[in-house]
Amino acid sequence: MKKFLITGSAGFIGFHVCKKLIKNKNYLVAGVDKFDPYYSVKLKKDRIKYLKNLNKKKNFYQFNDDIVNYNKLEKIFRRFRPDYVVNLAAQAGVRYSLKKPRVYLKNNIEGFFNILELSKKYSVKHLVFASTSSVYGLNTKSPFKENHTADHPIQFYAATKRSNELMAHSYSYLYKMPTTGLRFFTVYGPWSRPDMSLYNFVDNIVKNKPINVFNYGNHIRDFTYVDDIVSGIISAIKTVPKYQKNKINPSPDTSSAPYEIYNIGNNKPVKLMKYIKLIEKNLKKKAKVKYLPLQAGDIKSTRSSMNKIKRYLKYKPNTNIEKGIKNFINWYLKYNKC
Repeated sequence: MKKFLITGSAGFIGFHVCKKLIKNKNYLVAGVDKFDPYYSVKLKKDRIKYLKNLNKKKNFYQFNDDIVNYNKLEKIFRRFRPDYVVNLAAQAGVRYSLKKPRVYLKNNIEGFFNILELSKKYSVKHLVFASTSSVYGLNTKSPFKENHTADHPIQFYAATKRSNELMAHSYSYLYKMPTTGLRFFTVYGPWSRPDMSLYNFVDNIVKNKPINVFNYGNHIRDFTYVDDIVSGIISAIKTVPKYQKNKINPSPDTSSAPYEIYNIGNNKPVKLMKYIKLIEKNLKKKAKVKYLPLQAGDIKSTRSSMNKIKRYLKYKPNTNIEKGIKNFINWYLKYNKC
């Protein structure tokens, strides 16, 4: 059986990846999460409860540990011996990084270093890890392409994720360890984090509270439904980068690393105000909007180039924004018993 280790299994994307993988009876899946109180621990526990109820084939295991703790993480690697690792554990949130940058340094840099070290030590066949569209920072070319500069992040969260990409490349080059980084573009859908825009907007509208709309509503986002993100992750796991010598000069010093970076987006940017109108339509309720200036660290507009991921991973998003928002609201109302 193929064995998958998913860090951040109680998180939004990690939960959905586990949900998808455990449906395959030929897979063993282990989740790792420390249940950080950055947002509702109850929501995280409910996600794991859902997975355990879904676990009819008894092929899912949950470890309640922190990837920053090297010794505890090594015990999991030694016991489970994963073939594939998907690192989704991280301190998330662009705006929170403005307040607590040290938390990002610890979780996103030190934690990821432990993942790299143990993946190398236990000969993992392929390490796939989460990056973010925020690494494009001050880049003004659109759509964002993987070969565009990503060296000018405008918040520390993006800086830590760009650092992960560079760290992974060095390990791939030095130890011929296959790694793939995935730059997610504004993921949304059922079971999402309460601090994310869709959950926050819906929650406030339902509770008759105003919603804060930054940049006076002039943001544009490449919203990507979580099921499409998961399909991209699964495809990435299966597509292991290969070690190839430079065809022009086959010297070991110029050999390429078994390393790839892909955007995972939707390539259909949506204006923020249209997004809000779709929420209002589904809730049959008007939002009380409080317009605010652009916040530090915010990127005004995102759009992903899909050329590379379509070519190599055969990725094709299937969920439009209308259906995605409807699915989320149906889940929200049911989960919160509204």
